[in-house]
Amino acid sequence: MKKWHEIITHETFRYMDHSDEKQINSKPNTALTSFAVDDALATSVSNGASAPVIRLWVHPKTVVLGIPDAKLPYIEEGVPFLTQHGYHTVIRNSGGLAVVLDNGVLNLSLVIPGVHDLSIHDCYEAMVSFVQYMLRDLTDKIEAYEIVGSYCPGDYDLSINGKKFAGISQRRIKDGAAIQIYLDVEGNSKERAALIRDFYSISKKDAETKFVYPTVAPNVMASLSELLGLELTVEEMKERVYAALRNFSKEIVVEDFSENELEVFEKRYGQMVKRNEKITKM
Repeated sequence: MKKWHEIITHETFRYMDHSDEKQINSKPNTALTSFAVDDALATSVSNGASAPVIRLWVHPKTVVLGIPDAKLPYIEEGVPFLTQHGYHTVIRNSGGLAVVLDNGVLNLSLVIPGVHDLSIHDCYEAMVSFVQYMLRDLTDKIEAYEIVGSYCPGDYDLSINGKKFAGISQRRIKDGAAIQIYLDVEGNSKERAALIRDFYSISKKDAETKFVYPTVAPNVMASLSELLGLELTVEEMKERVYAALRNFSKEIVVEDFSENELEVFEKRYGQMVKRNEKITKM
């Protein structure tokens, strides 16, 4: 697996912490908003109007569904089930399947240009390398391979001793990409996994489907706090992200959105709202 500097050659990065924001351009800062933001940033870096971006985001009690999840045969029963448990539901525009977000989960977006010359695997490996470096003083046992029985399984699941704590998705726009990872830092991972297990049970039942949805086994998932035997917090992880970025770059800039970025954000936000029309009525 490649290391960060074999893939990422940029020396200046833009740092954006939206984990505590209440609104973005007068829109409520939900997961739906976050995916529109990453689209706007990917467009901006693709056009050369922005340096590559590291963006942090946290959203309370949200289940983010993948595009295939929206086609579950009994989705009209699954979404109300999530609502009854206090979860907001969003269908994202990047790859993957259902994941759970809450205040114990830190989301990190790496938004880079030049992806016409980078494979999808290169982009995933850059994120894996970043997380391994960020936690290098705590563990050298982070591995990337599919954890069968986890929710949103994929080749770049991050795990320690076979227990998954993070998953990565990717969204490409023109010559830019947003590589997005959720990091399960603290809280009850097994409860999160059980929620998704029950969601699939309700939304699929015994129906035959062309797409193979995961059979979630909560015991294959855990938080970093549990895996490392430490009381890690999201705030501490945010500090680790910044420290790693500082070591991987020569300059970090903090810039608000440009007018062009806000214009693209509004367009992409509208697209996300339209994508989610079906489930908002459930």
